[in-house]
Amino acid sequence: MAQERKPKKGARQRTRGLTRGDFLRAVGAGVPLLGVAGCGGELFRVPEEYLPSGGPGTGGIGMNVILVILDSLRKDHVGAYGNDLIQTPALDAVAREGLRFTRAHPEAMPTIPVRRAIHTGARTFPLGPPAYGWTSIPAGQTTLAEVLKSEGYGTFLVTDTYHQFSKNFGRGFDAIRAIRGQESDPYKDPASVSEEDMHRRYLIQGEGKKARQYLANVQGREREEDWFAPKVFLNAMDMLEEAHREKGPFFMVVDSYDPHEPWDPPKKYVDLYGEGYEGKDPLNSNYGSDDYLTDRQLLRMRALYAGEVTMADRWLGEFLGKTHDMGLMERTLLVVVSDHGHAFGEHDVTGKPPYALWSEITDIVLLMRHPERKMAGQASAHLASTHDVAPTILGALGIEPPPAMGGEDFSVMFDGKDHEGRDYLTSGYKDHVWARDGRRVLFCRNDGSGPRLYDAQSDPRQERDLAEDEPDTVGRMFEDYVLKDAGGSLPPA
Repeated sequence: MAQERKPKKGARQRTRGLTRGDFLRAVGAGVPLLGVAGCGGELFRVPEEYLPSGGPGTGGIGMNVILVILDSLRKDHVGAYGNDLIQTPALDAVAREGLRFTRAHPEAMPTIPVRRAIHTGARTFPLGPPAYGWTSIPAGQTTLAEVLKSEGYGTFLVTDTYHQFSKNFGRGFDAIRAIRGQESDPYKDPASVSEEDMHRRYLIQGEGKKARQYLANVQGREREEDWFAPKVFLNAMDMLEEAHREKGPFFMVVDSYDPHEPWDPPKKYVDLYGEGYEGKDPLNSNYGSDDYLTDRQLLRMRALYAGEVTMADRWLGEFLGKTHDMGLMERTLLVVVSDHGHAFGEHDVTGKPPYALWSEITDIVLLMRHPERKMAGQASAHLASTHDVAPTILGALGIEPPPAMGGEDFSVMFDGKDHEGRDYLTSGYKDHVWARDGRRVLFCRNDGSGPRLYDAQSDPRQERDLAEDEPDTVGRMFEDYVLKDAGGSLPPA
């Protein structure tokens, strides 16, 4: 079959112009809901079964805490945030039982800077060369695990996010399960995979070393349980029993690298979002222009990602089911957060290049379920960030956070109290900065060049750049938000 060619730029807007919604409507038509016969209903529990209305709660010190981190999960790919086609029943159930933040964003990006903020409640921004935040947790910052361990909590970490393995993100944890083999983790010999066979089966971006390493790492998978998201949550189930045996309160972090690329979920998940594709599967993406993809390849990439999202959600549901079956949900604070998103052709970009800080990359999931179901089903429009997670958890437990934790404590909302919140947020990714307030979103280079400005209310997809029309707004947001939070100046780009 002849290769389908990408339309020329002028024709592209007429022939494709695919927004995320266009894609979902195109591939989602006729997709049955989870649990319907013919869709593999045995794969999923009904959400109400594993997140019921609990019995008497135990708010305050002594309450367990489970923190789930999902890498690269886009907010607009979750049912609770308005997507009625991609299937995320576990996340939707957490949202029904808890508090959903509608304007949550990463404090700094990507993987390691975000996790520094989550674990420490301290800012990584502003980012500068050479590491741009990709460092171990500084000695002067106390981690959430360290605080809770000092309060008598058992502390547990399960993760396949391999970037942490060579750093000190295990500080404060009594037990750690590190699951090897994600992405370019040097776990198995890449020579065991033929380059010729790799390129025959997959559309590979870059030199292919990372993809070859990954394919070597995952050779021999037979059952769904051999994929990474299942491994993470199955290990978390085992560790849950270990934590429960200790009898005291526990803090557990379950950090899943999925749905991050590479995207190769089992076929049954991909088929939920589009069947009949013939050709190489795009295993990863270019961090830049999407013009290397045909229309069908882009649709396939989106279907693969959607399949990864649903698989991760399914196994999150299995883990929560185990938590419920053990009688723990009624005395456990549950927090679910993602670190950033990933672009799939919106704004003609794939991946997450630093210059593409549109909503598909910067809008994240943040859900908090109190054991007594306080604020159940409620949504908060407060500007929230990843460095708010640690102080909010400590606040819910009645524990004073260390001085270095500069994030907001939203736990007062569980008691029905008003929270003033912040007027704006700032973030950074390598040599670019981002800011938003109640009305506008701005991003640009560290020196202020190349600004893009959007109306967050009337233009949520950020399609109409207002930077030329509102130079005063650009200048004000850069000076009053970005430079103020950076201490007056930014590292050179």
